[in-house]
Amino acid sequence: MWKYGENNQVFQNSPQKRGNSFKVVKKVLAGGAIVVVVAVLAFGSFYQIQEQEQAVLTTLGKPKAVTETGLHFKIPLIQQVQKVNTTIQGFAIGYMEDDNNVVDPEGIMITEDYNFINVDFYLEYRIADPVQYLYQSQEPEEILRNIAQGDIRSVISTYSVDEVLTTGKSEIQSKIKEDIMKDLEKQDIGIQLVNITIQDSEPPTVEVMQAFKAVETAKQGKETAINNANKYKNEKLPEAEAKADQVIKEAEAKKETRINEAEAQAARFEKMYQEYQKNPAVTKQRMYFEAMEDVLPGLKIVVDNGNGVQKMLPLEPFSSESEKEDETVSQSQNQGTQQSSANGQSENTEG
Repeated sequence: MWKYGENNQVFQNSPQKRGNSFKVVKKVLAGGAIVVVVAVLAFGSFYQIQEQEQAVLTTLGKPKAVTETGLHFKIPLIQQVQKVNTTIQGFAIGYMEDDNNVVDPEGIMITEDYNFINVDFYLEYRIADPVQYLYQSQEPEEILRNIAQGDIRSVISTYSVDEVLTTGKSEIQSKIKEDIMKDLEKQDIGIQLVNITIQDSEPPTVEVMQAFKAVETAKQGKETAINNANKYKNEKLPEAEAKADQVIKEAEAKKETRINEAEAQAARFEKMYQEYQKNPAVTKQRMYFEAMEDVLPGLKIVVDNGNGVQKMLPLEPFSSESEKEDETVSQSQNQGTQQSSANGQSENTEG
């Protein structure tokens, strides 16, 4: 190797100078490598765990969970760290989260009464054991999805279509959640179910949907008719019961009146019979006179001599005075009868 000098003279480099330059380069490279190794060792010896995060520290193939947040030390090139997110995550079943389009293979199911229905679910989960999550299976989320779909179809098949659409949603959600949690315990993949909810449920086609709407309208009409009938019943029933109670009370009052009248007449006849036993002739005559008092005031006598000429006896002027006398006699006899009836009732009471 040649070098030109200031006066265009050519000088040849000595071997000693070339050896020194090589040594300097080697020292620089060695120093840089040492710095790099030290930096790698320094930065690779520590790792940070954030909130809502856990780590798995693997030492020579043996994993260990690290749950405490903050800065941690590890042996470079011997220990490896894998971090997992422990926040609540979720995925949709039966529809796409981005555009809400229906996923038919997941959403369409058959109910207990052999009707097809489209049901959408949203499942929420969290990683409970990071070691099992990373090393128990390759795709734990896919396992969870398959478990959820199987339990959903199993539960939906035990309910009628009306219950899935309306009244049975809460019960269905609880039953599905319970079944998924049991299956996750058997699989042991490190995932914990947080919740599963029904987002929507509807018939799979427009025609079926219209038929369901017609059925629901008929059910509402049925409920309205029943409510109106119950309202009419509640309005009319008290009125009918009041009338029935009034009729019963009037009948009971008439019953008591008839019983009292019958008892009074029986007592009167009993008293008359007692008097008859004492004086039969006098009693017969008295009864005859009482009967005549009832008959004679309205009696008119007509005499026909056979030749078609009728004559009426002048009994009318005498009848007015006889009626007054008969009224006086009848009043006194009625008073005596009432007194005897009262005596008979008192005797019966004492008896």
